[in-house]
Amino acid sequence: MSDSSKPPFRSRQWFGREGKQGFYYRSWLKGLGLPHDLFDGRPVIGICNTWSELTPCNSSLRELAEHVKRGVYEAGGFPLEFPVMSLGETQIRPTAMLFRNLASMEAEESIRANPIDGVVLLMGCDKTTPSLLMGAASVDLPTIGVSAGPSLSGNWRGKPLGSGTGVIEMSEMVRAGTLSQDEFTEAESCMQRSTGSCMTMGTASTMASMVEALGMSLPENAAIPAVDARRFRLAHLSGRRIVEMVREDLRMSRILTRAAFANAIRANAAIGGSTNAVIHLLAIAGRLGVELSLDDWDALGSRLPCLVNLKPSGEYLMEDFCYAGGLPAVLREIAAQLDLDAITANGRTLGENIAQAPCWNREVIRPLAQPVRAEAGIAVLRGNLAPDGAVIKPSAASPQLLRHRGRAVVFESIEEFKARIDDEALDIDETCVMVLKNCGPRGYPGMAEVGNMPLPPKLLRRGVTDLVRISDARMSGTAYGTVVLHVSPEAATGGPLALVREGDFIELDVPGRRLHLDVDEAELARRRAEWTAPPAPARGWSKLYVDHVQQAHLGADLDFLVGGSGDAVGRDSH
Repeated sequence: MSDSSKPPFRSRQWFGREGKQGFYYRSWLKGLGLPHDLFDGRPVIGICNTWSELTPCNSSLRELAEHVKRGVYEAGGFPLEFPVMSLGETQIRPTAMLFRNLASMEAEESIRANPIDGVVLLMGCDKTTPSLLMGAASVDLPTIGVSAGPSLSGNWRGKPLGSGTGVIEMSEMVRAGTLSQDEFTEAESCMQRSTGSCMTMGTASTMASMVEALGMSLPENAAIPAVDARRFRLAHLSGRRIVEMVREDLRMSRILTRAAFANAIRANAAIGGSTNAVIHLLAIAGRLGVELSLDDWDALGSRLPCLVNLKPSGEYLMEDFCYAGGLPAVLREIAAQLDLDAITANGRTLGENIAQAPCWNREVIRPLAQPVRAEAGIAVLRGNLAPDGAVIKPSAASPQLLRHRGRAVVFESIEEFKARIDDEALDIDETCVMVLKNCGPRGYPGMAEVGNMPLPPKLLRRGVTDLVRISDARMSGTAYGTVVLHVSPEAATGGPLALVREGDFIELDVPGRRLHLDVDEAELARRRAEWTAPPAPARGWSKLYVDHVQQAHLGADLDFLVGGSGDAVGRDSH
């Protein structure tokens, strides 16, 4: 079989060569024990792996990669695994979000620079999913996602314990004096009972659901537990499918259309998904040139109900969600709101994938007529405090606080917040609005998950469980409360949030989509003239990030990464 008759796979520009260059490209890989016929025209499948022991959510991905490889080999492909920076939300400081764009650059350049025809993305913890999707989208090869899957349900003293959500609940009890430190420590071993990501509807589970709703994975990707044999089967089948996708030339840009993003936004509402999905989907769309804005989140999804009864918006956990039918059952329930003709990674339309999807537990996945919360999608707020927008998750908020006016208690930094919040002399009551500044993309830097500020112990002891909280930060998808996030522009750029002072009054009107600072323009102008920018990082990634990061309403991507560079093959290396 001559070279001219072989499929024009990208990898042939490496492995289909004669002479010195072909020798270089093949010989060193043969040192792994690979036979020559693997280089003879098979599609090369890159397995992009974010496995790391420092990212416990992703610690099953090494084993999952082996199952992907089996499927690739069965379908006649040539799998080659490679690592990309792993972003563990629980360990990385100051925040994994600071490195999302860095990991996306590593994924993009690794895919483009190597002899790869198609890609399998192995991801789990919060930021690994969007970073790999962003990087792969900028190259735009045939690509399929496989999530690590959630861990098994937590259980402490006979009661369900949800990762993240349980921590927040119990830490407040410790601060209120109703739970001992010893009990709190005991619960640590009861929450995370296996490998896998958070088993609440936190950001990891939300983003796994977004991968599936976007059509970037096989059906059922979102909910199968990490240690369930069905997760390994899905990886195996994904390995088979990516080889077919390469032969069909089914690239990411054919799947990730505006219709796919609209489907994902609506799905996020129905599952009670994380506010972090807003930032990530905006960034992914930006890599592909798909028109998607912050206002689309409100227009497309805010009026939809939450149907999934999972913590933090409900009662159950991801294991229950899986057994109830998972995301296909949810999508079938809201099918009238979806573009069912959207193509997905398995080559079928979304409508074909969900046509027969069963629901086995109506307590976990509610019917459309009996939702957990009505009109529970992400709401976008605007006003003089957030001219470019802010977001709130109504399904996690206290209904009585969705319209509220209160006196601002202001914290200039997270350090000031931590120093003052436990002070019994802090002038705060249940009518106040807590305001945290300088925690946005540039201000932290990295936009940390500190927006769901813990309440003062003196209010917790009185039984107060929620206050309106406003910041330019994010919050964990496992968190809850009446928390306004992603205020844009952020305080560190001199946005209106920077001008809020102790004692100002703030009006929140979620039904009216309004966030207003009750200070006249003349006074704001005077404060603006007195404002000075915080110091910027002097070197390294943090400096590059702060110099180029966009604001939250644009997805917090780096300005020079918006758009893609395609899959062009570079010059020879020798």
